[in-house]
Amino acid sequence: MGRPPILPKKKKDGYYIEIRNKGAKSGTIIIRDSEQAMMQAAKQYETTKDVFILGKHENGKRVEEGKKKQKA
Repeated sequence: MGRPPILPKKKKDGYYIEIRNKGAKSGTIIIRDSEQAMMQAAKQYETTKDVFILGKHENGKRVEEGKKKQKA
């Protein structure tokens, strides 16, 4: 048995949503390739589950949409 890794796993590129049972503290994360597919999955699960949209991730980090980076 080796020692456990200390760094968290990097997230793949795509759009993320988290689906939980109503009243639960943790849930399942689902990845979709496009924003339209993510919204369709959220709509599918919203009747029976709590859905949290986590947004777009690229290179292991969350992308802030609608904001532009300023040059230094």
